[in-house]
Amino acid sequence: MNIRKSIPAFILTICFLIFFQPPAAFSQAGEFDPYTQDLANVKTGIDMVPIQAGEFTMGSPADEPGRKPDEGPAIQVKLDPFWMSAKEIPWDVYELFIFESGDVTKPVDEAAGADAVTRPTPPYLDMTFGMGKEGHPAVGMTQYNAIQFCKWLYTRTGVFYRLPTEAEWEYACRAGSASAYFFGQEASALDEYAWYAANSSGETHPVGSKKPNPWGLYDMYGNASEWTIDQYVPDFYKQAGKKTVENPVAEATELYPHSVRGGSFEDEAAELRSANRQKSDPSWKAMDPQTPKSNWWFPSTPFIGVRIVRPLNPPSKEEIAAYYNVEPIPEY
Repeated sequence: MNIRKSIPAFILTICFLIFFQPPAAFSQAGEFDPYTQDLANVKTGIDMVPIQAGEFTMGSPADEPGRKPDEGPAIQVKLDPFWMSAKEIPWDVYELFIFESGDVTKPVDEAAGADAVTRPTPPYLDMTFGMGKEGHPAVGMTQYNAIQFCKWLYTRTGVFYRLPTEAEWEYACRAGSASAYFFGQEASALDEYAWYAANSSGETHPVGSKKPNPWGLYDMYGNASEWTIDQYVPDFYKQAGKKTVENPVAEATELYPHSVRGGSFEDEAAELRSANRQKSDPSWKAMDPQTPKSNWWFPSTPFIGVRIVRPLNPPSKEEIAAYYNVEPIPEY
């Protein structure tokens, strides 16, 4: 089965087609250089790293220790160029998006007065989970919430940002490597690059406090797991056959599960491998007392965060609107 035939053409176009010249006021970089996306009222902006177009093997070989069935068969993937945020988005930035709805460290009894269309409703508990806010990765948001954060960035900057596809995430994480980790086949050096079960003391840590991968991306392993665009499809790679697939993405049409990458501070070393895939689950809302449950927050997920990308060749304004304005599916 051809992956691309199973995905509506407009979804692929949204993610990857039509050259776009950003407004002059926001042309902070050359054609394809590193840059910092400035945001008012924030000490530091969002550092963006250019990821060159290229081809790589997605998934893991059958003999890789810790390998799971959904990591294969490995496929050849070709990707267009994009920028990726050097670090996971911290609360310092994310709270600007949710500011009008309340402080994430202060639980509320009800969500009266919140604008559920443009801003997250106030959470029913401290969404930092007591782990710290300044410099720490924002966590606990739904995929819908993360997409709306990207929309907020677009309205503020005029620049199209979105979640990475699974393929983009793995390509950027591998940074040209083909081994289990971007630094080698064994996990012995993991402490240098990641906060995970063995060294995290059960909590997140300030973003960028470990060494980056060879392409300048921090916390690709551990700290917070990261949302992707994709619906989680266990046998997605099997649909490709033996040909090279360009810019693959599984359209997210169901509430569950969505694909999550990178592993978190709670995970063991094997869960942090470049090819490892994780998925969202309804149990993540087990503590939510609302009916229907919140579209915005997972009150049982101190481990899920967000990293963003900007395609070099983004879509038209109409296609951008289609990406940002998908209505959430209610959950009862």
